[in-house]
Amino acid sequence: MIWYILGAGSLGSLWATRLARAGQPVQLLLRDRQRLAAYRERGGLTLCEDGRETLYPIPAETAGHGGTPIHRLLLASKAYDAEEAAASVAARLAPDAEIILLQNGLGSQQAVAAHLPRARCLYASSTEGAFRDGDFRVVFAGRGQTWLGDERGGPAPAWLADLESAEIPVQWSGDILERLWRKLALNCAINPLTVLHHCRNGELANHAEEVAGLCDELGHLLHACGYTLAARELQGEVERVIDATARNFSSMYQDVANGRRTEIAYLLAHACNEGRRRNLAQPRLEAVHLRLRELLRQRGLPEA
Repeated sequence: MIWYILGAGSLGSLWATRLARAGQPVQLLLRDRQRLAAYRERGGLTLCEDGRETLYPIPAETAGHGGTPIHRLLLASKAYDAEEAAASVAARLAPDAEIILLQNGLGSQQAVAAHLPRARCLYASSTEGAFRDGDFRVVFAGRGQTWLGDERGGPAPAWLADLESAEIPVQWSGDILERLWRKLALNCAINPLTVLHHCRNGELANHAEEVAGLCDELGHLLHACGYTLAARELQGEVERVIDATARNFSSMYQDVANGRRTEIAYLLAHACNEGRRRNLAQPRLEAVHLRLRELLRQRGLPEA
């Protein structure tokens, strides 16, 4: 069965190249004819790993113009593009289609699932590191783990073995929302502060009190939402991530530095909105949210 990949960003390209390397059928779905022409001119996707570059001439087509029904889809777009991306292939989805939603934060996954009620939407949370250093080029920057799960329940799909054979480490999670909330909290405690302080992750050690305050409020939010495991030792893990990625710039920092839209609506804004719904006092989170929105406005970037 063909693996369709919609979203040739860092993680989407990383999955596509590893699946192709393992000999599995892969098809890229690109947003329009211009992107398709640019891809064909490049000759494929380039994976940079351990100092080696390998070109994979993976077949590609535009999202809405292929005729073959899609049974298995990895949707790896940005969170704010996920609904539109899903709509672009909705007419091609087979009745038994399974879709892996690989987005940051929370909110976009539920929106896509509501838009495609007949498909089985699986949520993904990944700690793998990858970035693009050019058009249709991806650098594998750090090995990690990917968790998959179904908010509606149901068994793990048999094709998880295909991912393992392609050296994509995956685990099935019986409560994927717990994983996604934990990652959201980590991102909310780190990413916005790196933007506001214009610093690498490791430099947040100089703002330990501010980090601790955010972790405290995020921990209370996780408890209020019923995710007590996600709240456990949150500050300790945030500090470990800051230390382990000390030389890195967060993804949100890179988005702002490159004049790109951020995923604030699915990270910090989502956390603040959920806190308000539960009448939680979150003065530090709210203050950081306002400061970040103001900075984005000043840079001419969307505030949501």
